Amino acid sequence: MAIKNPVQTTSEREWNRPQIGVKVEGVASGNLFRAVFVVALISLLIAGCATSTPPPEDVENVCAIFQEKDGWYQDALDSEQKWGAPPHVLMAIVRYESRFVDNARPPRNKFLGIIPLSRPTTAYGYCQAVNGTWDDYLEETGNRSAERVNFRDAIDFVGWYTNASFKKLGISKWDGYNQYLAYHEGHEGFGQQSYLKKRWLMRVAKKVQSTSDIYAAQLNDCREQLEMQRAKTKSTAEYTDNSLDR
Repeated sequence: MAIKNPVQTTSEREWNRPQIGVKVEGVASGNLFRAVFVVALISLLIAGCATSTPPPEDVENVCAIFQEKDGWYQDALDSEQKWGAPPHVLMAIVRYESRFVDNARPPRNKFLGIIPLSRPTTAYGYCQAVNGTWDDYLEETGNRSAERVNFRDAIDFVGWYTNASFKKLGISKWDGYNQYLAYHEGHEGFGQQSYLKKRWLMRVAKKVQSTSDIYAAQLNDCREQLEMQRAKTKSTAEYTDNSLDR
């Protein structure tokens, strides 16, 4: 199965802005800007009602992330065991895809600089997977209940994609730089070296590699503490299960 790129680049678009004082498609400019105000106000109200899980306070320290977010360390380990990519690479990719914001989406295009229009891609969630690639993941893994706003599912998706990049392109699962380029451009795009025309993307990929190296060093220092925390969490869960069975 050909696997598409999980994320897509936001293309730059130029909009023809009508001049103030003229009619646009038969609507007087005064009415137009009243409509703009109403639409913008509704959009702000909707955005204000949106809820999400707060991201980690310190995204530059993977030890702090795992200590703050109970269960994330286990989720990263499970993804590693299943797909082979180490937690520091997986976490570095998520850090630069969504900054650990669960319901992250690309910003909307705007008409007249204020009226929100459609988003440039369907990228969504921690992993910023687009609909098509997410559907491929659901079909191949059978994990039909997975959601991109669920960290466990998202980190499993990243592991799945890095494993596919290893199998198809021969990219080491420990190579944060090239894994990120393949993640962003897709396997076909990476094979065609499309990233060479995107200096900004190569700069981000270098940051992913640097962050991956930093995360790896941090994990070496705190792994023992994280393992103790994981054992305690597991023990508490088993005690709760036993209590419910009585």
